[in-house]
Amino acid sequence: MDPVTTTTTIASMVSTTVPMPGDPAAAAGGLDLNVWSLIQQGALSTYPLLFCSVLVVAIALERAWALRGVIPQAGRLVGMVAPALSRGDLAEAQGTLGKTAATPARRIYTDILAVPSRERAELERIADERQFEEAQGAGANLWVLGTIASAAPFIGLFGTVMGIIRSFHSMAIAGTGGFGIVAGGISEALIATALGLAVGIVAVVFYNYFQARVERIDAALQIGSARVIEALEAGRRRDGVR
Repeated sequence: MDPVTTTTTIASMVSTTVPMPGDPAAAAGGLDLNVWSLIQQGALSTYPLLFCSVLVVAIALERAWALRGVIPQAGRLVGMVAPALSRGDLAEAQGTLGKTAATPARRIYTDILAVPSRERAELERIADERQFEEAQGAGANLWVLGTIASAAPFIGLFGTVMGIIRSFHSMAIAGTGGFGIVAGGISEALIATALGLAVGIVAVVFYNYFQARVERIDAALQIGSARVIEALEAGRRRDGVR
């Protein structure tokens, strides 16, 4: 064959089989980074992880709404009832509490003032019990976040193992190796790992944030209860009651 003809034929083959950068065909046949497409490529393990991600977001929003304003309210209520208690005006303090919204602080202070004639040790015991109950309520469903934070990376690891198994299975069926044979399984493995880590990291962040917030709420309720009891004791001393 003539050298010129040979060169022309090779160039024609290259231009036909190898798309140039920026060619729409190259973009269409390249890696699809669409989120839903990646999830579908991740196969079996991505669906439990999707469910876990929805659960994490739902619990985080619910706890953020439920715990809003709890800490400031505890301090404000003390400031509202402590002056009346210090003057010995128990009725005014109870009336003030009755006009406020139902919050953990209000429930605790109401129980403390329910029978003001009790000894201080008994009042402190009641306050401790109510604080424990409210702290447990504030931390509701956080165990789910902790469980997802621990389990999500392992679910992703399960998807990784399944993807590798798929790769070797494809090689066995094809009877040969090559990147094209194992690419699907490797893609499934990497997507499952990435999604598992992402869900686990988000769950850990939310879990630690809300645990710290519950601890702050517990501390605020303890301080507020102690101040209410101190004010009640001051009112008793003012009235000559020991």
